[in-house]
Amino acid sequence: MRLSAYFLPTLRENPKEAQIVSHRLMLRAGMIQQSSAGIYSWLPLGYKVLRKIEQIVREEQDAAGAQEVLMPTIQSADLWRESGRYDDYGKEMLRIEDRHGRDMLYGPTNEELITDIFRSHVRSYKALPLMLYHIQWKFRDEVRPRFGVMRGREFLMKDNYSFDTTYEGAVDAYNKMFVAYLKTYARMGLSAIPMKADTGPIGGDLSHEFIVLADTGESGVFYDKAWESQDFANMNVNYADMDEVNAIVERYTSLYAATDEKHVPGEAPVPEANLKERRGIEVGQIFYFGTKYSEPLGAVVSTPEGGDVPVHMGSYGVGVSRLVGAIIEASHDDRGIIWPEQVAPFTVGIANLKTDDEGCTAVCEDLYAKLSAAGIETLIDDRDERPGAKMANLDLIGVPWQVLVGPRGLKSGVVEVKNRKSGAVEEMTPEAALNRFAS
Repeated sequence: MRLSAYFLPTLRENPKEAQIVSHRLMLRAGMIQQSSAGIYSWLPLGYKVLRKIEQIVREEQDAAGAQEVLMPTIQSADLWRESGRYDDYGKEMLRIEDRHGRDMLYGPTNEELITDIFRSHVRSYKALPLMLYHIQWKFRDEVRPRFGVMRGREFLMKDNYSFDTTYEGAVDAYNKMFVAYLKTYARMGLSAIPMKADTGPIGGDLSHEFIVLADTGESGVFYDKAWESQDFANMNVNYADMDEVNAIVERYTSLYAATDEKHVPGEAPVPEANLKERRGIEVGQIFYFGTKYSEPLGAVVSTPEGGDVPVHMGSYGVGVSRLVGAIIEASHDDRGIIWPEQVAPFTVGIANLKTDDEGCTAVCEDLYAKLSAAGIETLIDDRDERPGAKMANLDLIGVPWQVLVGPRGLKSGVVEVKNRKSGAVEEMTPEAALNRFAS
């Protein structure tokens, strides 16, 4: 992509309304624009990152055996009355009346709707186990939306729902999602620690929050320092082998981790020297809630012995749009965003430091064409701007690798290749730079 043609409305100054790092940097990097309180338009750079995160989430859900569906944003209030939650949910639910006087709502979550889909089509235990998920926009009318996409009113969520005939089967589904979440966040360059959690309005008696460590996190967390040496990125798992899945869950639930609401000073089962205290951001939560929804909504299946039983259910959420902000909170510096390569909008940024120099332009254009042909997402800054402004812009938007092309270096036959995360700069020939990325 040529920056001269790319819609990237960056800002030089920090917006006054932005209170946290991710909100400031997303506005400054031209990723989002506020439409109204807690509601944002996603501009090209931000939308590109959002879709990359969404795809990682999708691939890991598929790998764990879940099947994707798409449910509507607008739901009938009748379903929520059946479950008993319509009046209980509170003012966070946006209630709507259509032109025919029917009560509707903008879905804050989908337990009722997915249960209705299930009960309409599944009658026998032979169809189970089953996991259905979707990635869809949600709306919760927060009293004080703040912190940009970290606590907005409209947000993109992945919701997965499991259906099983027994408690034991439901726990198997829960454990598969536990492992899938560890793998999902690791692919995004994050270390997410699972912590026991309250179930809140979802219900149930088994839940874990997944917390990303960040100095600017919203809540305090306590954990065994052994978490810092865990490597989820290279975790391979056979989801068909529940012994293997359960062993992974047992291993990680045996390591202490708790939010400040759950932590009791002096009672953590870990030596004081190994107990770490940090800030953290919740990026996902998983629940087992049994027959909370299947019983009132009549989601039952026949059993081999005859008769019907209500299905055991669980739900598993990932805040896809929230993850964009969480990654920035966990990975930034004074110059801007530091994207992990897996979710970066562009892998390589080329800065032509002197656009009126034929040699610089020829080298930049050759690199850009060959990198693009090799399938490497490349941004070329071909604008007539000062070199300092170009380099600052690449740092701000967080391109992981930057190739700086100027006349002084080309006299010696080299360009500068900079790693955004480490700041290390290496001189090499344009051919060597091309080979490094193309290989």
